[in-house]
Amino acid sequence: MASFSIHCPWIFTFGLLGNFVSFVVFLAPIPTFLRICRKKTTEGFQSLPYVVALFSAMIWLYYASLKSDVLLLITINTVGCFIEMVYIALYVAYAPKQARIATLRILILLNFGGFCAVLLFSHFFVKGSNRVKVLGWVCVIFSVSVFAAPLSIMRIVIRTKSVEFMPFTLSFFLTLSAIMWLVYGVLLKDFYIAIPNIVGFIFGVLQMVLYVIYKNFKTAVPMEPKLPQHSINIAKLSPVSCEMKPAVCPQSNEEDDHTDQNSKDRSNQEQPNQFEV
Repeated sequence: MASFSIHCPWIFTFGLLGNFVSFVVFLAPIPTFLRICRKKTTEGFQSLPYVVALFSAMIWLYYASLKSDVLLLITINTVGCFIEMVYIALYVAYAPKQARIATLRILILLNFGGFCAVLLFSHFFVKGSNRVKVLGWVCVIFSVSVFAAPLSIMRIVIRTKSVEFMPFTLSFFLTLSAIMWLVYGVLLKDFYIAIPNIVGFIFGVLQMVLYVIYKNFKTAVPMEPKLPQHSINIAKLSPVSCEMKPAVCPQSNEEDDHTDQNSKDRSNQEQPNQFEV
């Protein structure tokens, strides 16, 4: 069981600051889930980020339990596990059937199957101090892949010249969190904690630089038709097709002749107005 040492006050200081900043980052999705609860639908939101965040917190919690003097790493990941489970429970409660089944499938495969596989492998096939090393590298590899996830958002920002989907506040707190845990890992001489936060710091700075570059640009036109596509596939297909039906309904010959005559009369009357405009 991990213990906590106060021999170095700087370790405690940066660990405490890391807890506070990471807690703020964990609370960032609250507006999203308030909207989900208010509308009683998940709309186009995805559950994968929360399932992955839960797995990350579980892995780091297991790693911290094998070490000493990392109590602050245990506290924040315990809180993180609880918060992410609440998010996932709310998502499952309000998600459509297909999204709910997909979320539960990923949850079972990754958070139960994947975690149990890591637990059993490290317990039965790795002995002594090597267990901490192997598990440390598992945490590093997984954390680096999680920190690399914002690359897709950065690519969207560069392509659209819009920072609508990359709020500066979140990027700032993610960068600040990486700095706190990077210093914490260096002072603790635990490079399994420090290495992934170097990557997190670099990507956080790049996100803030992109925000400064593109913050004054208007929302790019190519993104406008893409935004409703997600909702059309889910819920808007039926209303759209109903609206289009009157435009393609066949008419009888008599109605066609009558309509053509009326349209010609109207076009003759409205012709001068077109030149005035």
